[in-house]
Amino acid sequence: MEHPIYILERYWKYTSFRPQQEAIINAVIAGEDTFVLLPTGGGKSMCFQIPALAKKGICIVVSPLIALMKDQVLALNNKGIKAMAITSGITYKELDTLLDNCIYGNYKFLYLSPERLQQELVQSRIQQMPVNLIAVDEAHCISQWGSDFRPAYKNITLLRQLQPSVNVVALTASAKPEVVQDIVNELDFIDPKIFKQSFYRPNLAYMVFHENDKYYRLETILKKNSASSIIYVRNRKQTLDISAFLSSKKITATHYHGGLSNVEKDANMAAWLNNQKQVMVATNAFGMGIDKPDVKTVIHLTLPESIESYFQEAGRVGRNGDKAFAVILKNDSDKALVKNQFLSVLPTVSLVKQVYRKLCNYFQISYGEGEYLTFDFDFNTFCKTYKFSAITCYNALLILDRNSIITLSKQFKNKVTVQFIISNKALFNYLETHQNFGIIVKSILRLYGGVFDHVTKIDLKKICEKAAISEGRLTNILQELEKDEIITLNLAKTDAQVTFIEPREDDKTINRIAKTIEQQNKLKQGQVKAMLDYVENELVCKSIQLLSYFGETDAENCGICSVCIQAKHDKKKPADGKTLKKRIIELLENGDQSSRAMVKQLQCEQEALKPVLKLLLEHQIIVITPTNTYKLSHL
Repeated sequence: MEHPIYILERYWKYTSFRPQQEAIINAVIAGEDTFVLLPTGGGKSMCFQIPALAKKGICIVVSPLIALMKDQVLALNNKGIKAMAITSGITYKELDTLLDNCIYGNYKFLYLSPERLQQELVQSRIQQMPVNLIAVDEAHCISQWGSDFRPAYKNITLLRQLQPSVNVVALTASAKPEVVQDIVNELDFIDPKIFKQSFYRPNLAYMVFHENDKYYRLETILKKNSASSIIYVRNRKQTLDISAFLSSKKITATHYHGGLSNVEKDANMAAWLNNQKQVMVATNAFGMGIDKPDVKTVIHLTLPESIESYFQEAGRVGRNGDKAFAVILKNDSDKALVKNQFLSVLPTVSLVKQVYRKLCNYFQISYGEGEYLTFDFDFNTFCKTYKFSAITCYNALLILDRNSIITLSKQFKNKVTVQFIISNKALFNYLETHQNFGIIVKSILRLYGGVFDHVTKIDLKKICEKAAISEGRLTNILQELEKDEIITLNLAKTDAQVTFIEPREDDKTINRIAKTIEQQNKLKQGQVKAMLDYVENELVCKSIQLLSYFGETDAENCGICSVCIQAKHDKKKPADGKTLKKRIIELLENGDQSSRAMVKQLQCEQEALKPVLKLLLEHQIIVITPTNTYKLSHL
């Protein structure tokens, strides 16, 4: 067996592992069931890719994120490593061939969505594969207390039955203690080896600033720290508006959101990665799999939906070890906005039922049918047809996706169909008087033989290449041909694809997941509250707040966050008894505290604290508990 360090050097060109990587890799190679909690940028993928390359056979990787699967497969293939991803939209015959290749084709990695494990064909072929490792990526999805719970993850235990002698490695970037325990239990780990890297980032300063004029503060921050930056915003329009604003202030910026074409995404990404643009303004669609070491600043102009999301997005800065900044700019309207964006649009069970029924009707799915049928999907047209609120409807579709009722994949494209409706002879008579259309018509006829006989789907790019014209010019000519009654033309635009995973059963389908929907809505409410508590708490070190959320209770003040810096500033001024009194009461509203803990969290001198505590005791505002801590008398 080749030593892991040689595999690292050959394929990744590194000469040493990151913290904990080597210990994790050795445990996985030794056949141990292994749990890996590494924050964003900790190098999780290597923890299963290197052991799989060290051993004979194929590694099965379960992941819920199609885009991430494709990225990892592409990266492996570019290294000369045989890997494939089985996603939605492929035929039974294609699936059959791909699975055969995994058995006989010396493939090292097979990436699957958890939904694929429900198929008998997939299960039977996995039994025949020389599996050397099972890797569960985004493992928090298996826990009902996880931020992206997907019931299909429960199917992963099937792999243990199909390959009982193969060990499992579960990986995630964020999980609270109860989620970690849930993952270990659900995956039936035996004597698990658990590796957790502290979430503490000593070089990362977490900042929360209250700003009435966010744009001015944004400009100030980016001019002071002129290195690579990311700005996260709420919607697509804001990516354009803020990118334009920064450009007007001589700060180079580009933008990224889910509605861009792949060409636009790649061009904007390349400009930012190559430091041709300082700033990437993006929705939360941006960032998965991005490892740019020199990002100096991440700024949230709008509040994230959860601490988990924030920590992952903030974690994209300072990976080179240099001091970096994760900044939230908030104002008085943000609390209402975040509740409106994430809570008021949570779909009820009855709404999910309604969206599902309409979706089936939209694609004319009969009762009891529809399993693994795939359709191009124009989301906006669907919402207009049934008068659904776009955001609430989208959230309902996400619930259907997460619960394996459908698969929803974003895929922006034009679906163009053409049929010639005049005779061959009449067509060439027409071309005699429209000679500038000749090259277009001949290109279509050569590429698509049956275009006289039936409606034919055509590829605009192929025709453009053959005829050497722009896509805009081609579209105009096709519309002229339609106007002159030479062809029938359909220029339908789609922005997604929908694959139905289960046969249609209307309310019965949704009743099975009703409790999950209600439980996830409750979890979302708790996450939003935790996020609001974080931005509003100006007493406790920001780093301590984040670490305690993830179960790390022994953290020290970071000394560089907005709270710590303000405390240092306040410390230089004479102690103000009135201010200290207010801060003590605010602190005790969150629970009992010892005087030592108060000194630490309020960052004041013990001598300044004593007289204020004495005064509060005398006025019976606080009391001493049997364990010698202080608490508010009314609690």
